[in-house]
Amino acid sequence: METRPLGETGHESSILTFGTIALDFLDQPEANRMVEDVLDAGVNHFDVAPTYGDAELKLAPKLAEHRDEIFLGCKTQERTYYGAWGELHRSLDRLDTDYIDLYQFHALTRYDELDTVTGDYSPEMAQGHDEGALAAFKEAQEEGIIGHIGLTSHGDPSVIRTAIKRIPELETVMFPLNYTLDAKEGPEYDYRSVLDLAQERGLGTLCIKAFAEEPWPEDLPRDERPYETWYRPYDTPDEIETCLRYALSQGMTSIPSAGDPQLVPMILDAARNFEEMDAAEQERLRDAARDADSPVPSP
Repeated sequence: METRPLGETGHESSILTFGTIALDFLDQPEANRMVEDVLDAGVNHFDVAPTYGDAELKLAPKLAEHRDEIFLGCKTQERTYYGAWGELHRSLDRLDTDYIDLYQFHALTRYDELDTVTGDYSPEMAQGHDEGALAAFKEAQEEGIIGHIGLTSHGDPSVIRTAIKRIPELETVMFPLNYTLDAKEGPEYDYRSVLDLAQERGLGTLCIKAFAEEPWPEDLPRDERPYETWYRPYDTPDEIETCLRYALSQGMTSIPSAGDPQLVPMILDAARNFEEMDAAEQERLRDAARDADSPVPSP
């Protein structure tokens, strides 16, 4: 599988990142087999989070066997100094590892969250410490517990751009991009500007929601959805290949796989067979999707 430089981290990431939330829907033997299949396909970048059910626990056995082969990204939605330290150590315990390659502020979507993370808020909010989660990240990095610092968001593009400018320690950013979003006008859809700024700053870029087609119908109960994804995904080999080719042809470093284990084999095949998409085909896709409903951004 093709690899690309993950910004200036020094790591060459596979163009597909394994979204390990898929492991949460499998029993342990099935989870073990999926990790081996993903590694055999050439994937070297894994993404996990404490909010992904038991994904950390189910990844742990194979992570221990293949630790040197896996560039491990993990995340926290804690915004305070002590909260971030606590969740980092909990993830290390659940993953049964002593370091995380890329630790990320997860799902940061609001300016007040950004203020808390960076410590730019009133002292009475500090809960006994005058710095936010960023200070904990930097200390963990100095101690060798984490290697690199990143951010993920599926919200307001302006918040992501502001975070990139205010947190010079950032080395990666994860955000949505697909041809439906790219076809729309309006600041709430302007993830293209996030990509441009990230590339200008030398950040690695991770593309979430690349396989998102549209929101689930509001009247469709969760237990009747055919996939364990929060959006309706494209789900045929040709559609998945088109989604992956489009996103990677914009210069994204890597694309996390969709969260449902049923989709992972098709996504692996598409990544192994990746070919650049020409400009004319990209424009045709945007034209066809201009009036489609997008499931992002999301608060």
